Amino acid sequence: MTSDSAAHPGSAVRLGSVELPGPVMTASGTAGHGAELARYMNLSLLGAVVVKSLAAYEWAGNPAPRVHPAGSGMLNAVGLQGPGIPHWLEYELPALIATGARVVASIWGRSVEDYRLAAQLLASAPAEVVAVEVNLSCPNLEGRRGIFSHDAALSAQVVSATAVCGRPRWAKLSPNTDRVVEVAAAVRDAGAEVVTLSNTLLGMVLDPASGLPVLGAGGGGYSGRPVHAIAVRTVFDVYAALPSLPIIGVGGVSDGWDAAELLLAGASAVQVGTATFADPAAPLNVQRALLAWCAERGCSPAALTGLAHRGGLAALA
Repeated sequence: MTSDSAAHPGSAVRLGSVELPGPVMTASGTAGHGAELARYMNLSLLGAVVVKSLAAYEWAGNPAPRVHPAGSGMLNAVGLQGPGIPHWLEYELPALIATGARVVASIWGRSVEDYRLAAQLLASAPAEVVAVEVNLSCPNLEGRRGIFSHDAALSAQVVSATAVCGRPRWAKLSPNTDRVVEVAAAVRDAGAEVVTLSNTLLGMVLDPASGLPVLGAGGGGYSGRPVHAIAVRTVFDVYAALPSLPIIGVGGVSDGWDAAELLLAGASAVQVGTATFADPAAPLNVQRALLAWCAERGCSPAALTGLAHRGGLAALA
């Protein structure tokens, strides 16, 4: 199709030392661990496939129920269920590589040592694993026992510890703090080439019959279209403070304009997550729509990055 990235030489984007042929990726947690979405779209046409976060070990996740609608968004508390990196490398990654996709491995842990072990296991991963996204938006057993990315020093320790993966690291941060810029600067200084902004918001839904939380874990992460404006603001603020730090924008993206808006705010690429539950081909459809939007204006996606800080779309003239 004429709107696929393969037909647009100008669709490539650069994220630190990694160049991707397209500006749109899947978001971790919404695309599975392997080639689950290959039946719905050609994964090789995306910039990359970011897999569901993996730990060094198998993890069962949270008790059911794990997902619930919340207005026009979604609440989830899956709890980072996964088979562990050794199983993933042997049984799930090969099928994903066979699709021609570029792969980004997302990792998580409950301690700095957990992250180091996860990164070490990825040191032997094939070259198709082009980067490691360090998911810092999960609870920790160290520091103040909160969320890693609410603590700049602890986030920096994690990023430093994950250097053993031997490939570029992207730090995925949480919007549930007023310290996002501080944390972004800390992980950059610790070796992260890129920051992903951002993860879900903390939320909760109560059951009208019982008055109790509907999810088995109580609260969860809120995602979908209602969080998009928050993602745009987060990207905008970090770009304004740290304009040389590449950003991946994620949050409520479901069409081409949503993606363009994050680029204008300061992102160099975008990820599509919750929209995939309604339309499993949403990441590729968003990329096609974004490329068409750019073609109408005679620009590349890369040319949009940060234009909201430099006169907006008038700067394209």
